[in-house]
Amino acid sequence: MRVLAFEDHYDIQAILAAGGVNTDALVIEQRWNSTDAVERIRAFAPDVLLLDHYMPPMNGYQVLEALLRSDVQRPSTVIAMSSASAKNDAMVRLGADRGVVKFDLATLDVWR
Repeated sequence: MRVLAFEDHYDIQAILAAGGVNTDALVIEQRWNSTDAVERIRAFAPDVLLLDHYMPPMNGYQVLEALLRSDVQRPSTVIAMSSASAKNDAMVRLGADRGVVKFDLATLDVWR
């Protein structure tokens, strides 16, 4: 499974591994900012897209908006993973499949 994470503070692979996810079975690319986010999504073609809300220069909501307006194929699973649940809820209303506080990311069934 190909996972692309836009997260600027925490190592997503470490969060998943600490939560018991077998990260050896994943191809994880983490972008520490959202510069050229839609092109990064196009190039990597992830199965799972992880979006943090608080990230420069575009926040996760803006990245999702740009993705949905583009001709880039939408990943099969888009997960909003902000530390603020209200921001996750907003991204779910926009079109994300799920929202989760990032430190609970490993509990999602998508990794099983």
